[in-house]
Amino acid sequence: MNFVRSRLSVGSLLGQRVRGMCNKLPEVKTESSSAAPAQEPRPSFRPPGYKPSNMDKKMLVWTGRFKSAEQIPETLSYETIDSARNKIRVKAAYMMMVLTLGACVLMVIMGKKAAGRNESLTAYNLEKKAKWREEIEKEKAQ
Repeated sequence: MNFVRSRLSVGSLLGQRVRGMCNKLPEVKTESSSAAPAQEPRPSFRPPGYKPSNMDKKMLVWTGRFKSAEQIPETLSYETIDSARNKIRVKAAYMMMVLTLGACVLMVIMGKKAAGRNESLTAYNLEKKAKWREEIEKEKAQ
């Protein structure tokens, strides 16, 4: 059925080729040899400088880019500040991973100690529900 539609389309009757979903013919680019002056291609847009905030200055010192906040110039390239932010971000991610693993190990140790004392969550929940039942029975008795 698609074969019949493609052969009977108006475009094919007019001499246009059917190319699937696109009906737009490709544009042919012609090189114009106008008298435009030849300019060197400019590099991508870069701001001339970025004034770091106090937090940026602390990050630059923490990452070891500068020894102290007094050594930081008034304007820096955005790439310098961005690289310092990325280093801090990576260090924070590593710290969170270490803390997560430490918390997991701590929970395993605490769980084993609780199992040694014959404490379990099911026993704790049963005791708590028994207390609630007693309280409800006391309220009904009053």
